[in-house]
Amino acid sequence: MDLLQNTIRPYAWGSPTAIPHLLGTEPTGEPRAEMWMGAHPGAPSRTPRGSLADVIAADPERELGAAAVARFGPRLPFLLKILAAGAPLSLQVHPDLAQARQGYDDEERRGVPLDAPHRNYKDANHKPELICALTEFDGLCGFRDPVQAAGLLDGLGVDSLKPYVDLLHAQPEDAALREVLTAVLSADRDAMARTVTEATTACTRLGGDYTPYADLAHHYPGDPGVIAAMLLNHVRLQPGEALYLGAGIPHAYLNGLGVEIMANSDNVLRCGLTPKHVDVPELLRVVRFEPSDPGVLRPEASPDGEEVYETPIDEFRLSRYVLPPGGATHDLTRPTPQILLCTAGTVRLGDTGEQELTPGRSVFVPAGEHAEVSGTGTLFRATVIA
Repeated sequence: MDLLQNTIRPYAWGSPTAIPHLLGTEPTGEPRAEMWMGAHPGAPSRTPRGSLADVIAADPERELGAAAVARFGPRLPFLLKILAAGAPLSLQVHPDLAQARQGYDDEERRGVPLDAPHRNYKDANHKPELICALTEFDGLCGFRDPVQAAGLLDGLGVDSLKPYVDLLHAQPEDAALREVLTAVLSADRDAMARTVTEATTACTRLGGDYTPYADLAHHYPGDPGVIAAMLLNHVRLQPGEALYLGAGIPHAYLNGLGVEIMANSDNVLRCGLTPKHVDVPELLRVVRFEPSDPGVLRPEASPDGEEVYETPIDEFRLSRYVLPPGGATHDLTRPTPQILLCTAGTVRLGDTGEQELTPGRSVFVPAGEHAEVSGTGTLFRATVIA
C-alpha cells in the first residue's frame, strides 16, 4: 500500500477552512476547494514510488489488475476528491459517452486547442459522479416539475418572469423545460440582468425556499444562471447521504464538505453561475429535459460492515466503513485497484497496524494487494467493478 501525497486545488469557490480543519492544519486564508486522489494527469497523487500516474503506466496489469485493464484500459478509471464548497460552483451538466466522443472528435477535427477557453470537450470520456456529504451539504440536482417551477417563479412577483411562468404551465413537460431554459440563457444580457436583480430583491425579502437563490445572486449578480437554478430541485444532504449525477442532469454544488468520486474525465458544459464560456446550442444537445427526483442515496450495509453507495456505472464504486472502538479487523483485499481514505478517527492498515491513517490521509492499494484495516473511525473505499 502506497501512502498518497495529494494536490489541493485553490479554486476561488473553495472554503478556506474546511479541508485544513479536516487535515488538522492551519488555514492560510486562501481557498482550498478540492483535494485530488488518483492518477489524473492534471494533478496525479505522489507515492514513495513516484507519481501514481507513472507507477500505473509502468505496469498497468500489476497495479490495476488484468480485468480492470481489459475493461477500462491501462489507466485508473476514477478520480477521488475531497470537495469543500465555500461558495456555489457553476451550474453544469456532463455528456454521456457517445456525446463526449462525438464532441471531442468534432473539436479535434476543427483544430480547437485543448486549452482554448471555448473548448467544451477535454477528452472523449463521460463524467458520471457521486458526492457523499461529510457535513450538511447543499446542492441543486435535476429539474423540478414544471408546475412547481412555475409556482416558484410566479411567487416572486416579477413581471418579466411571467412569460416563463406561462410557458411552464402551457407546454408538455420536456418542451416547457427546454423552451424556458433556452429563453433564459439566450435572452438579452442587460434585460436578463435587470430581471435577476428584481428576482434577487424578491428572494431576499421572501426568504424561506427562496434563500438559496438570494445567496446565488450574491455570488453571481445579474447572472441568468440564478433564474435557471430555480428550475432545479434544491436538496440538502445530511452527513453520510449522497447524490449520483448521471449524464444530462443539470446540477450545482452550493455549500459543504464531501467526498466526491467520478469517472476520469474533465468534460463540463456550463449553464450559468460562471464567468466561463457557456455554449448554449451544445448544452441543449446534452441536457436531459425531464423532471426528476434528486434521488438521495443512503448506503446499503452488508454483513461484513461495508456500506455501499450503489450506482448504475462500473468506473467507480464508493463505500465506507464506520469502525467502532474495539471492532473487528476487516480484510479489504480485492482483485481491483483501491484508494482508501480516512475522514474521521484513526484507521490502522496492515496485519500489525504498522501504518495509520488520520483524517484526510489516503493510500493506493494495487489490485490483489493484501489489505487489512482496523481502528476507530470512518474509512471510504474507492474501487471499480470489473
